Amino acid sequence: MAHSLPVAVIDIGSNSIKSLVAGSDGAGGVALLAGRTIDARISAGIGQAHPRLSDDGMQRGLAAIRELLQDAAAFSPARTVLVATSAVRDAANGAEFAARIIASTGCELRILSGDEEAGLIGRGLTVDPHLADLQDFYVFDLGGGSLECLAFRGRRGEQALSLPLGCVRLTERCVEHPEGPFSERDRARVAEACRDAFEKSSFRFSLPAGSPAVFAGGTVTTVRAIIGEESRLPLLETSPIIPVGALRALLEETARLPLPARQQIPGLPASRADVFPTALATVLAVAEAGGFSSFRHSFHNLRYGLAAELLQS
Repeated sequence: MAHSLPVAVIDIGSNSIKSLVAGSDGAGGVALLAGRTIDARISAGIGQAHPRLSDDGMQRGLAAIRELLQDAAAFSPARTVLVATSAVRDAANGAEFAARIIASTGCELRILSGDEEAGLIGRGLTVDPHLADLQDFYVFDLGGGSLECLAFRGRRGEQALSLPLGCVRLTERCVEHPEGPFSERDRARVAEACRDAFEKSSFRFSLPAGSPAVFAGGTVTTVRAIIGEESRLPLLETSPIIPVGALRALLEETARLPLPARQQIPGLPASRADVFPTALATVLAVAEAGGFSSFRHSFHNLRYGLAAELLQS
């Protein structure tokens, strides 16, 4: 049974830690009350063969979690849930980080499997009112550690898979000099990693030809923010339809710049500038794999899926 009291979700991602405080909208959907993102980059080293969370990364993560919990407490949520995704899931010392969180905040951490993460992202997309017209569609969500890939047929999930193609992970593996321009060799290595992962995975582009693709996550949000700055429009007034040609042009523009220059681009958070070209190249690799000419952006992903689950429980 749904309840009216708000719930809070803290999503501990590889690149950023996000909060969402939400209530029921009265029609089975999720009403946003508050949300915030802190770029903590706990995932440094995720591209290694045996990744571990650094002490500095865990300290940054704990500080962000405490701050977001304090924000959420102002709404007196009925339930507060902390979840972690790829960076903690893949780290050899992920359990240590979970223990630190309990000791510091009293909150337990739920470490999501890749399948759980993908499924909850899909759940979040189904409560986005701007996507209510879609029946058969793909969903992709790019984070720092992984890329979630989903397919919906008749608005029911048909496929859900997590691939190790996050932009922090691929930058560490494929980009020789992240502080310099993003070279053609860097781009080729990222594209090759994406093609290889898709070919070896069980994910299939099996929906009817022309089925739309939705992209969630910070990369496409950042693309819209950059477009908004150029057009002098607030983020929410920019078009959610992102042509692949616009993504390609933005990559060409940012790839030739060294990191200090990328950090000055209006709309691009300085903390994301090092991985942004890799992220764009990954989105373009998805477009090539699926034959997409554009993506439809949604803000409703993992946090909204968790909130919807909590509000219905």
